[in-house]
Amino acid sequence: MKKKLAVVALGGNALLRGDQAGTIDEQETNTTETLENLVFLINEGYDLVITHGNGPQVGNILMRNDAGEQMYSIAQMPLDICVADSQGGIGYMIERMLRNVLNKHGIKKNVICIVTQVLVDVNDPAFSDPQKRVGKMYTREEADVLNKSKGWLFKEEVKTKDGFRRVVPSPVPKGIMNDSIIKELSLNGNIVIAAGGGGVPVYIDEKNDVRPAEAVIDKDLASSLLASQIGADEFYILTDVPYIYINYNKPNQEVKEFLNYADTLKYLQEGQFAKGSMAPKIEACLNFIRNGGRMSIITEAFKLADTKFGSKITMEYEDDRR
Repeated sequence: MKKKLAVVALGGNALLRGDQAGTIDEQETNTTETLENLVFLINEGYDLVITHGNGPQVGNILMRNDAGEQMYSIAQMPLDICVADSQGGIGYMIERMLRNVLNKHGIKKNVICIVTQVLVDVNDPAFSDPQKRVGKMYTREEADVLNKSKGWLFKEEVKTKDGFRRVVPSPVPKGIMNDSIIKELSLNGNIVIAAGGGGVPVYIDEKNDVRPAEAVIDKDLASSLLASQIGADEFYILTDVPYIYINYNKPNQEVKEFLNYADTLKYLQEGQFAKGSMAPKIEACLNFIRNGGRMSIITEAFKLADTKFGSKITMEYEDDRR
């Protein structure tokens, strides 16, 4: 059996469902259910690198920061430390749950979690136009105080009118640190957990020192870049929809099971994919294909073992997939 290397990005409801409180029991149960589906890929001969989101978790860390400062005068930690905290906590949970899943199926593999730094460009336009909402909701008065005391920027939640949330830059990832180590470990049969939450954003200063960037990175874009840098054959995004759709939620909605690069790019440019949800995933998949990847797949974790699953994006259609 020819082995293949795949990067699998866990997202959507893989760790935490939208209607849940976020207890550790809930997250461990969700994570275990998701990881059970990766056994299929392992049995099919894949070496795996797993990435994951951290949206709810890093938001909770930021709120703990707020509460600690307000109630006990505990110094707040910067955003890069909060992202690293979430990487460590979530990575530990995934590693432990995956070890238990592998044990259940009699599979002997090492599982390694790497807290990953991701390089960004300090001249990225995102730094002059922060858009990514993080943390809790504030009143206008609270937001004004924090803006003056900490320099934080806020935007109103226009749809709900519930208040204001902090906004931070979300720059494009430019490089994954320790990618050669991640590749070596994975090709030697170890399962590696890396680039969690898009990675900890850092940049290289004029002294060639690594410096933190007060920002967050899109998890799917970072995962796609990692997949390209380590020469993965396939890139999976596991989310809460089984397929890519065009005309989504309209009477003429259509499933697109097999797409080539050109058609997918055309649909993206037409605005077929929502900016806040599916569009970044499509962009990540296209980036992987453009940089030499064989196939990108968007699907639900629970469909991996199906004989037909998800939507596959390749550079060109293959004859047996028409």
